[in-house]
Amino acid sequence: MLNAAIHYIYYITGKAMETPPIRFYYRGHVHEVQNAPTTRTLLQHLREDLHCTGTKEGCAEGDCGACTVVVAELDADQNVQMRAINSCIQLLPSLDGKAIFSVEDLQAADQRLHPVQQAMLECHGSQCGFCTPGFLMSMWALYLQHTANQTIPTRDEIDAALSGNLCRCTGYRPIIDACERMFSYEQPEFNQNTLKHTLLDLQRDSSLHYQHEDQQFHAPLTLDELAELREAHPDARILAGSTDIGLWVTRQFRHLPHLLYIGRVQELQRIDHHDGDYLYIGAGVLLNPAFEALCQYYPDLHELHQRFASHPIRNSGTLGGNIANGSPIGDSMPALICLNARIVLRKGSVERDMPLEDFYLAYQKNALQPGEFVQGLRVPREQPGLQFHTYKLAKRYNQDISAVCAAFSVVLDAEQQVSHVRIAFGGMAATPIRARHTEQFLLGKKWEDKTIAVAVSTLRDEFQPLSDMRASADYRRTAAANLLRRFYLHTHPNHALATHELNVFEFARTTTQGVQP
Repeated sequence: MLNAAIHYIYYITGKAMETPPIRFYYRGHVHEVQNAPTTRTLLQHLREDLHCTGTKEGCAEGDCGACTVVVAELDADQNVQMRAINSCIQLLPSLDGKAIFSVEDLQAADQRLHPVQQAMLECHGSQCGFCTPGFLMSMWALYLQHTANQTIPTRDEIDAALSGNLCRCTGYRPIIDACERMFSYEQPEFNQNTLKHTLLDLQRDSSLHYQHEDQQFHAPLTLDELAELREAHPDARILAGSTDIGLWVTRQFRHLPHLLYIGRVQELQRIDHHDGDYLYIGAGVLLNPAFEALCQYYPDLHELHQRFASHPIRNSGTLGGNIANGSPIGDSMPALICLNARIVLRKGSVERDMPLEDFYLAYQKNALQPGEFVQGLRVPREQPGLQFHTYKLAKRYNQDISAVCAAFSVVLDAEQQVSHVRIAFGGMAATPIRARHTEQFLLGKKWEDKTIAVAVSTLRDEFQPLSDMRASADYRRTAAANLLRRFYLHTHPNHALATHELNVFEFARTTTQGVQP
C-alpha cells in the first residue's frame, strides 16, 4: 500500500545490506533509509542526505534549539502525539514508524506564510535568522496543541515551550509577542486524520532488527521480547530518548556496536495510578508526562519539572533513563529518593524492586545484574502528614546543570517532633545520596530554631563534594546547609513562609503577572 508513496534514500553507494529499512514519513512521502549507520542522527540525514538545510546545527548536544523539529507518533490508544524535539541527538533508527516535520513543512502550497512565520515577521522576532527555524518549530508545536484545544497559551506556557531555544539577537520579547499574535490569524488546515492513517500504515507487525556493518539496532515490540534480547545481549546499550547517548555520538564520537531501543515497548509507556499505594511509572515514559503524573500528588515538583532540562529534551528523554543513568548531578533522583521511591528491575521473567537509593553503588556503578534492565519506578501516592520540598541551584533558571539539587521531607507529630525525615542531594557526592547523619540527628527532635541550627552545622560537615566549573566544594557545602534552613522556613510550625517569600523566581513571576504575593 505504501509503495506508490515510498521515496528511497541511499547515500552510500554499493549494494544494500539484507536488513529491513528505516521508514518514516517526511514532506509528503514515506522515506526508506538503508546503509545508514545506526548512530546517524536525524539532523545529519535532513541536512546532508535530504538537503533540507532549513534545520540548523548549533551545539550538536540538544542545548541551543537551532535543530528543533516536530515528531509525530501514535500512542498506546492510537492517537497522534506531536512533540518538538532536538534532531541533532536523535538517532535515525529510533524514528522508524514516525513522522517528521521541519521548517520546510510550514509554508503553504500557495506560498503563504504560516501564522507562526507571519507573526515572527510582523513582530520582528528574527535578526540573524540562524535560530529562527528552531523557534518556529517550537512555536508550531505550541500552535498545534492550542488550536486543537481552542485555547490560548499563558505566558508560562509560552516560556516553557521556548525554554529549549536560544536567541542572542533580538532577545525573547518580540518572539514572545509573536507567540501571542500567531493565534490571531486564520488557521491553516492540518489534517490529523490523514496523518494518523499514514502512521498506522507505517507500523510494523514485528520488531525491527536493523544492521549496518558491525552495528546492530534492535527495537522490540513487547516487554517479554525486550527481556529476552537483554539476556541474550547483556552488553548492548539500552536506548530510550537519546538525550544522553546522543551526546556520546555527537560529542564523544563513541562507537556503539549494539543498541537496544525501548521506545516501541508499550508496556514501558504505562503510568498506573492504582498500583496498590503507589504511582507506577514505566521506564519508557517521557519526562513531561512522568512529571505531570508526579505533580498530581506532589505539587511542589512543578518548579523542578519546569527547570529539568528544556521542553524538547523532556519531550524525548525518559524518567527511567535519567534514573538508570545515575548521574551524581541528575535532578530527578534526590526528589524520588526523598519520597521513598522504589525502582523495579527485570531479568528474563523475574522482577525485583529495591529502594532507589540502594540502586546507586558508586560513581557510574549501579546494582543492575548482567542481562537486567530498569522496568519502572514506584512512588508512594499518599504519605499522610508529609511536608516535601525540592530546590535546584544553578547559574541559569532554564536548561542548566545543577550545582546542588536538594530534596527534603519531614513528618511532625502532635508535639512538633520529627517522626520521619529524609534529606537527599545531587551534586554533593559521586552518586545521588541521602544525608543520613543529619537525618539521624533530626529524628525525634523538636522542629525548632535551635534544632535546625545544629542540623545545619551537621549537614555542612557531612559531605566532601568536588570543586568544578559549576561550583566550589565550599559553595556546595554552604548551599546545602542553607537549603535545609530554607526548608525549615518553608515548614515552620508557627509561621511558615510562603514559596514566593523564599524563591526569587516565584516572587518575580507573581509580581510581573499581577498576582498578589
